[in-house]
Amino acid sequence: MTGEAMKLGIDGGARIDLRIVDYQYPEITGDGTGKGWDANWLVVAGDAVTEDGRGWSFLDPCLTTWEARELGDWLRGVVDGSLTPTPLDGGGAGRLLAFTEPNLAFSFADRTDDAVVIRVYLSLESGPPWPTERDFLLVTMQVTHLTLAIKDWDRMLAAHPDR
Repeated sequence: MTGEAMKLGIDGGARIDLRIVDYQYPEITGDGTGKGWDANWLVVAGDAVTEDGRGWSFLDPCLTTWEARELGDWLRGVVDGSLTPTPLDGGGAGRLLAFTEPNLAFSFADRTDDAVVIRVYLSLESGPPWPTERDFLLVTMQVTHLTLAIKDWDRMLAAHPDR
């Protein structure tokens, strides 16, 4: 995929680039409330790479504008420490960030002083084209790089406001 993207992960490990392409229905202007479903679906492009270097791409209308904003807010919570890591079994104070379409979901796996580990769940049209033993990428990145990735996400989302 080309253009600006939110890049999660590091070279040599699992990573995913997410890009807001456009509204699913750009011709719909919305009802003025910002909550019209059809007007606010976003097409998201992704390039994913597993820990062992296998990669795939996807293109799917899998987030609404408000869900995309929620993802940015959730990632800010990872950075600022207001979210706590969630064990893989789902226990603890953290949670799975899931959306209307089950293609993408996120959970906070671990944190050190300067790095975070995020589970990125990819399924259906966004999942890999081969069978997998687990349904997520384990993405590690420096907190400073995550902060920059959030800024990229916010810029893409600013170009696609609620309609």
